[in-house]
Formats: sequence, structure tokens, C-alpha cells
Amino acid sequence: MTTITTVRSQNTSVRDNPAYQAYLTLRIGFVVAPILFGLDKFTNLLTDWTAYLAPAIDRLVPGSASGAMLAVGVVEIVAGLVVAVRPKIGGYLVAAWLAGIITNLLLLGEHYDVALRDFGLLLAALALARLATAFQPTHDTDAA
Repeated sequence: MTTITTVRSQNTSVRDNPAYQAYLTLRIGFVVAPILFGLDKFTNLLTDWTAYLAPAIDRLVPGSASGAMLAVGVVEIVAGLVVAVRPKIGGYLVAAWLAGIITNLLLLGEHYDVALRDFGLLLAALALARLATAFQPTHDTDAA
């Protein structure tokens, strides 16, 4: 078995660590993107979000499709805020949320390209959660 050892000089700060830079990039991205997408559910400036809601899911949730999208927006904003405060938990929350979005898109039978993109984002969210264990102080509620 091969062991890889990283050698660092004593002058190197954590900010110069490529793994930390990747963590920071993912953390910022998963704070900003969910909040912006969540806010757009209230304005529909980017797209008509109801077009992405599978009829099977629309029948499960109470109210209208636009009401469901408003609830989705709230969840996305909360997910972004959780990533900002607790990236380990937030990374897993965003990954689970993306799994739900992927399922919805597959049920819709359209937008397979978006589902594939969201799968890549799901993997990135999982990477964020794992990297957060190395770069965030531990809390009692994070123990797992």
C-alpha cells in the first residue's frame, strides 16, 4: 500500500492549502447559489420555475404549483444559510435537497441535462460536507 505524505513548511498558512481553497470555493458557492435560486422562486426572473415541477409531485403537495415553488424557495434560502453557519450539516442538507430535485426532474421526464448537472452539484455538496470536517471546529451536534 502506498502512503502519500504532504510536506509543509512552517511558514505555510492554511489559506495556502489547496484543500482549504477548494473547501472555501465550495462553501461560498453553496451559500450564494441556493440563496439566489431561492430568491428567484419569488420573482421568476430566471425562468418560470413551475415548469420544472413534475405533475406527480405537484399532486402530492398542497396548494398550487406556484405556492410549491415559493416553499421550495424558502427551503433553498434556509439551506444556503445553514451552509454559511454549519457547512458540514449544510453540505449534507444541500446534497439531500439536490437528490430531491433530481428525482423530481426524472419524474417529469424532461430536463435530463439539468438532472445530470444537479448530480454533479450533489457530489460537490458531499465534498463540501467532508472537507468541512477538516476545516471547521467540531461541535457536539456534529459528532457522527
